[in-house]
Amino acid sequence: MTDTVPDRAEITALLSDQWDALTRLVDGLDENGWRTASPLPGWTVFDVLAHVIGVESMLLGEPTPEIAVSGDHIRNEIGTLNEKWIAALRPLTGSQLLERFLDVTGRRLKALEQTTPEAWAELVPTPVGMAPYGRFMRIRLFDCWMHEHDIADALGVSVDEGGSRGAAAFAELLPALGRAAVKGAGAPDGARITIEVTGPVPRSLHLAVDGGRANLVESLDAPATVVITLGSGLFARLRGGRVAVDDHAGEITITGDTDLGNRLVHSLAFTI
Repeated sequence: MTDTVPDRAEITALLSDQWDALTRLVDGLDENGWRTASPLPGWTVFDVLAHVIGVESMLLGEPTPEIAVSGDHIRNEIGTLNEKWIAALRPLTGSQLLERFLDVTGRRLKALEQTTPEAWAELVPTPVGMAPYGRFMRIRLFDCWMHEHDIADALGVSVDEGGSRGAAAFAELLPALGRAAVKGAGAPDGARITIEVTGPVPRSLHLAVDGGRANLVESLDAPATVVITLGSGLFARLRGGRVAVDDHAGEITITGDTDLGNRLVHSLAFTI
């Protein structure tokens, strides 16, 4: 995928909708609900929203709290940075955290609406390397979209996983898919892979493996070596490392080279 610059008005509107969706999801929770464990190790529902607040606060230029953190789920410097914000916010009640979320995201929306075209296209550091600021904001949409599902799954409720937000966020699941096929699953040169994604965000994804690389292509130039069929919600959760393949084996169909297919579905997880 090339780093084209997404439309500012579209991404800003989708982020606004996404933050509204998060608000609806947690509004009215009691303290037990806020402290429910999420699919993310070491984090509760409260912590997931606190993480979103932390990132958006940093984007507003606010300094990271100076606080000591620890935990087996903290694996790198970014994890430590995230945890500092969460630890600093944990003394709040759930309702106080939601007020903080509404304040921070309201200020972020104003900042996005005032972003110039030049600043929107400027290359900046992102979780995927240097990329246009607009691409970074689509990554932020993806992150918040995934965290909506984390909270919903923790609370045992259903949310809309499709629509415009889902389609835009889903694009961030695809750039490193070829790496999963070659580095993770060991797909050989000449392999042709189709992943049929069904459900709220349907996609037909085709990978052609040549020269030690797997590239997404519009269509295959030969019959598929393997075809993997699964729902978009499961695909997203597998890519995000939220669930284990073996716990959802009955929801995945693999035809053709089943060994390659099994290796690939077990290699889908990535960290963004």
